[in-house]
Amino acid sequence: MSKFATFMNTRPVLVADGAMGTMLHKAGLPAGIAPERWNLENPDAVSAIYKAYLDAGADMILTNTFGGTPVRLERDNLHEQAHTVNLVAAQMVCEIVGDRALAIGDIGPTGQILEPLGTLPYAAAVSAFATQAAALAEGGVDAILIETMSDLGEAIAAIEGTRQVTRLPILVTMSFDTKGRTMMGVKPEKAAQTLWDMGVAVIGANCGRTLSETFEAIVKMRATVPEAVLMAKPNAGLPHATGHDLVYDVTPEMMAEYAQRFVAEAGVKIFGGCCGSTPEHIRAVAAVLKNL
Repeated sequence: MSKFATFMNTRPVLVADGAMGTMLHKAGLPAGIAPERWNLENPDAVSAIYKAYLDAGADMILTNTFGGTPVRLERDNLHEQAHTVNLVAAQMVCEIVGDRALAIGDIGPTGQILEPLGTLPYAAAVSAFATQAAALAEGGVDAILIETMSDLGEAIAAIEGTRQVTRLPILVTMSFDTKGRTMMGVKPEKAAQTLWDMGVAVIGANCGRTLSETFEAIVKMRATVPEAVLMAKPNAGLPHATGHDLVYDVTPEMMAEYAQRFVAEAGVKIFGGCCGSTPEHIRAVAAVLKNL
């Protein structure tokens, strides 16, 4: 049995980590700089965040590779180093978590819109995701998470690209933030049925606007595919500016209360935090979920 299967089959609920970008900016990452650059130029800062989430009780630590496709890295002139950026991130997580948690290779959107609405050819998207997934797999991750997807077509491209290069389990979460749909108009019901029918290990929702909206999306996914294994990784609410800082209103205690609802009412198997969440949020979530 794989490490991923062992964790999934022996633990009633798994706690995922929280935000990476939020923590990197707190550590001094300048605005406008790709977070993935620090995998190469400031690995100690990235490792410290991995360790903080692990010590907070997370069972899953995501690599700092959300924007790690060559397509997205081109914004920061890092596309030629895409393999190294992802490989190093995976190796760092694996070394830190050991047997204590799962190392999860994180894949986010390319940042471009697929044809015909946009200019990115489907085949180019598949190739970009394959490049990233191959490096993450080489680095030793236990599974691949495709997250914060708005376009179902792009999510499918990411699944296809990943499957071209590895047989690792695949988790897929969409972001529902526009009147109950994704930015590209995808309903939770459509996403759930389409993604689960593709044979991935886990489906769900992450990011979004509020905890309640993400909860509603998860409930709809559960109703559509009752047998699905679900994951939720919502934001800590919406941010507002306080001076030069962005402050999120959801406290660790509030997130922990919602985590219990996600598990008890929607049968979520994996719960973590997205934008605005910190090790304190994950510590509070772990404290309640691991006592259920």
